Amino acid sequence: MAIGDSFTEGVGDPDPEGGRDRGWADLFAERAAEEWPGFAYANLAVRGRLFDRIVDEQVVPAIRQSPDLVSFAAGANDALRPGYNHVPLATRAHEVVRLLKASGAQVVLFTCADVTPHIPGMRMLRKRFTDMNEAYRKVAKRHDAILVDLWEDRAFDDPRLWAVDRLHMNTLGHTRVAYDVCLALGVAPDPAWLDPLPDLPRPRREMNGVQWAGRHLAPWVKRRLTGKSSGDAVTPKRPDLTKVK
Repeated sequence: MAIGDSFTEGVGDPDPEGGRDRGWADLFAERAAEEWPGFAYANLAVRGRLFDRIVDEQVVPAIRQSPDLVSFAAGANDALRPGYNHVPLATRAHEVVRLLKASGAQVVLFTCADVTPHIPGMRMLRKRFTDMNEAYRKVAKRHDAILVDLWEDRAFDDPRLWAVDRLHMNTLGHTRVAYDVCLALGVAPDPAWLDPLPDLPRPRREMNGVQWAGRHLAPWVKRRLTGKSSGDAVTPKRPDLTKVK
């Protein structure tokens, strides 16, 4: 059972078969199904969701389905908002993981990968992400949860793992997350996931800060000012635990 926002929904990794975005959770589920007979998978994540809304909308529906394994990733969208405070987020994260563990599920948590080198002006928010990541490390240790520490995976320093908006991972980035999750859970990753990366496309190399801001930052700011979210009309792509074919 996968809980979260755009990171877990799979935004940035188009489905090769033309469906909803795929992402690391789908990739992991396909590998897990090869090793764990009868493996079922659900994904409740919705892009743009803030931490509290993720908890309010996704945790109880997840518990009701009695999963053996739950991934929980939330808070990155909050860290981008004015007035962000990691302390109440950390407190509620403890409560969420305690509830999930009490239901009988093993829990997988994440630190966020370091996006700050790829987005102009983002380094001023770096402490927000490091504080949030440290909070998740403490939550994982306290509740004996599995931690996938993407912040420490230097592969994400490579711009080839990020989509053109520089905020979401692309197919290569989601594949790297799936690789890390497989290792954390003792599932054999697809060997092809370690193939050499392709050259960085020329248009991506030449996009400067002004071009990026006009194409990607401005629409994001407009949504914030109008109280809208990219996920307002989006529903979970796989709400029920169903066997992976």
